[in-house]
Amino acid sequence: MPYRRTENVVRRLAARHDAIVAAARQIASEGGMAAVQIAAVAARAGIAAGTVYRYFPAKTDLVAALLAEIAEGEIGALRRAADGAPGPLSALSAAIMTFAVRALRDRRLAYAAIAEPVDAEVDAERLSFRKSLAAEFAARIAAAIAEGRLPEQDPALAAAALTGLLIEGSIGPLAPDVSGRERDVVQSLALTALRALGVADARARGLVVQTTMPAS
Repeated sequence: MPYRRTENVVRRLAARHDAIVAAARQIASEGGMAAVQIAAVAARAGIAAGTVYRYFPAKTDLVAALLAEIAEGEIGALRRAADGAPGPLSALSAAIMTFAVRALRDRRLAYAAIAEPVDAEVDAERLSFRKSLAAEFAARIAAAIAEGRLPEQDPALAAAALTGLLIEGSIGPLAPDVSGRERDVVQSLALTALRALGVADARARGLVVQTTMPAS
């Protein structure tokens, strides 16, 4: 019986932790990381600020937890999309388009997680997210090279350039207004990326058209 009570307590603590991070995510999606303040998160979660502090002693701890959750979700989405593709180039195209679709779907949150200035204490967490993105793309690029689908190149360097292209093209300050034309922008980004990696134009266009736009 004591063990079951302990299990219940652990579940309640985990649920409260997740509710706090979810509230922080909602606020970041509306106003960026700067808006993620303990009092605001507590109010959104319907709990006392003191309760938030018990889980996250400082705002930087909460933001770091939020960034970690976002990173896990985004990397997972890229992997699922790529793993479901029939070949290495299709997998790469799926990963590229999945990132672009999800970034454009919630540009404010994506910008907050990837590019918005943050406290130095949590910048390492965000850098880790960017590195994870690049590593995922590097793995897909390397697989395509290994099967002769891409010309020989440094996968890590190519992935770093690809990550920069996607970030600047979708959520950076130079990114265009995409209202009402998200599909066109996603396909244009993917086409540009594939061409830059050495895919012939006709093949790149075919990949982009054939790649299923992710639903989430």
